[in-house]
Amino acid sequence: MPERKDSDSRKLLLRLRETLAAPGGGQHRLDQITHHIADSMGTQVCSIYLFRDAETLELCATEGLKPESVHKTRLRLGEGLVGRVARTGRHVNSANAPAEPGFRYMPETGEEVYPSFLGVPIQRVGEKLGVLVVQSRDARQFSEDELYGLEVVAMVLAEMAELGAFLGSQSDGLPQAHRFPVMFRGTTAQEGVAEGRVWLHEPRVVIANPVGEDPLKEKARLNEGVAMLRSTVDSMLSGHDMGGGDSAEVMEAYRLFAHSRSWLRRMEEGIDLGLSAEAAVEKEQSQARARLESAADPYLRDRLHDLDDLSNRLLRILTGQGRDTGASMPENPILVARNIGPAELLDYGRKLKGVVLEEGSVGSHAAIVARALAIPLVIHAERVIAEALNGDPIQVDGDSGVVHLRPEETVAKAFRDKMAMQAEAQQRYAGLRDLPATDKAGTTVQLYMNAGLMADLPSLDGSGAEGVGLFRTELQFLTRTRVPRRGELAGLYAHVLDSAHGKPVMFRTLDIGSDKVLPYMKPQDEPNPAMGWRAIRVGLDKRGVLRMQLQALIRAAVGKPLYVMFPFITEMEEFEDAHRLLMEQLAREQRLGHQMPSDIRVGAMLETPSLAFAPRKFFEMCDFISVGGNDLKQFFFAADRENERVRRRYDTLNTSFITLLDQIVQRCNAANVPVSFCGEDAGRPIEAVTFAALGFRRLSMRPASIGPVKHLIRRVDLDELRKVIDDARQAGDTNLRRPVTEWLARQ
Repeated sequence: MPERKDSDSRKLLLRLRETLAAPGGGQHRLDQITHHIADSMGTQVCSIYLFRDAETLELCATEGLKPESVHKTRLRLGEGLVGRVARTGRHVNSANAPAEPGFRYMPETGEEVYPSFLGVPIQRVGEKLGVLVVQSRDARQFSEDELYGLEVVAMVLAEMAELGAFLGSQSDGLPQAHRFPVMFRGTTAQEGVAEGRVWLHEPRVVIANPVGEDPLKEKARLNEGVAMLRSTVDSMLSGHDMGGGDSAEVMEAYRLFAHSRSWLRRMEEGIDLGLSAEAAVEKEQSQARARLESAADPYLRDRLHDLDDLSNRLLRILTGQGRDTGASMPENPILVARNIGPAELLDYGRKLKGVVLEEGSVGSHAAIVARALAIPLVIHAERVIAEALNGDPIQVDGDSGVVHLRPEETVAKAFRDKMAMQAEAQQRYAGLRDLPATDKAGTTVQLYMNAGLMADLPSLDGSGAEGVGLFRTELQFLTRTRVPRRGELAGLYAHVLDSAHGKPVMFRTLDIGSDKVLPYMKPQDEPNPAMGWRAIRVGLDKRGVLRMQLQALIRAAVGKPLYVMFPFITEMEEFEDAHRLLMEQLAREQRLGHQMPSDIRVGAMLETPSLAFAPRKFFEMCDFISVGGNDLKQFFFAADRENERVRRRYDTLNTSFITLLDQIVQRCNAANVPVSFCGEDAGRPIEAVTFAALGFRRLSMRPASIGPVKHLIRRVDLDELRKVIDDARQAGDTNLRRPVTEWLARQ
């Protein structure tokens, strides 16, 4: 770029820095800034629009438009050219703004005499703060140099906003950040309620000085930081044996990103125009984020996480701001993060009262760990990181997927009342712990718990569970950077069996794929991963891993009964193949002279409608069958359980689905094979008693649900409920929830 332009840009940034350091309120600073930008760029107008709320932009300062329009002119997100810039995160550059699609004329501003328009987003790493606009009387297109210079200025404004330079007061009309109550509607990933204080997983890096006076010095700092980053990445990756294949390819792509020359060149260009090294890194991160978020290719979108991770590492090197900021974790911490891996969440352990994520999924690793830790988890809480500060009061309602940040007193009181009622109910259920789940007519239903971590097992006795109906073995694979060794797994499984004190534990073999991708395994580029290469399909293709896991289970169950359950069986041949592999490992271990389990039972998870229609021989081969309700329901209704638009449209008590479950119970009874229902619905009392009335004599659920389910079963006659269900089906009811709930209300 021409030296003159670089010099002009740096002079403007230095004037902005002086404005930031000068005394005065936020409105005064904004007024000064618009004056400096218009003067430097030779335009008649410069305006700053900031978000009043997530959907509304407000004109907060202007040089050239009518002063009386400030804090009066507002636009919805996407409305007019300013709204388009805010919505898309991309600039608009026009010599004839009124002719642009979507142009909105705002007569109160007096802008009709300014046809030229250049608007750029004010954003910081995906967080949209507002729009910076310059306008001119001359009908001209702004040059590439002018566009790039204005983007640099917008970057500095974003950093100034982060430093609190534009915070409003009671007297001016500016938005007052981090002051008012905010409610976020997200998605329930783990039920429960919690109240506490915000603890940010990754505190935001604060760039104290976004302007660099000496470009040579800033480039030297940047290059030194990049060299340190590359060295760290190289040593980090060389320290893990990726074993070749997919995982090695993923890590190599990460390494190449760190060594990208074009990445470094674009950051150096930002320094040439006057940014400090840190601000140049964040500018490139923000712009690359805007490009990749809109990419159609899922592989490119996935690279966004690599970019964010590398950029954040580089920013921490340059600023010296590590994750350990010296702040102490507050009492009753509620973790707030964009996303989090299972190992990181496990590191926090039971100190956390709840978790709120901007991203995530109901079947993610974090959700599985949150269930194991029995803490509420809300996902898809958009913009919570931008709004929350460490120590802010926060209430998490995992039952409804709602988060209250800095709640008003009336909201906080209502929330505490709900928590008190739930605590009172749990105390009442504790009195049932040692009693059986026997209905009024004498029918007993066994209530088992789901587990996946050693941390779960103290709940086995405390909850009154009669065993572990599902032990998720994949968590030991998900929380490591390499494949666990056989000896490690054998020791862990032995500890699980010892901690169960003789109660049965159903070990589900490795269930990966779909939404559970190992850190050292390349995600498969599948259009529909839930119906792709996952669970037993992976196990039968990667037999070495499945053999190793089966050997570990056999060695762990010395002198004890061993229950092995194969996931996602869709046809009899898959079960026969997996069963044969298990028998081969038993024979091998016996030949090696190892002590054997006292008994072995082999079961299958019925998670697809196809298996409900398998030959009778399949049911006779199984020692037990577990209906995996979460997957079975999504395949039955063709409704992805990760998709909020469709998953809530379909009810478990839909007559068609209940009829399928009834047929499964009948087929299992005819083959004299025990059948259980495992999944989220098993822990919902109304659904649970319905399953029990159909003939399920074992239900497996999270430990906290055992009390409520047992309480309801003991108060009803399952035979009478079965008659209610049959009568409703005979009458042509398409959904059984109303007749079931009405009958329960009468009880």
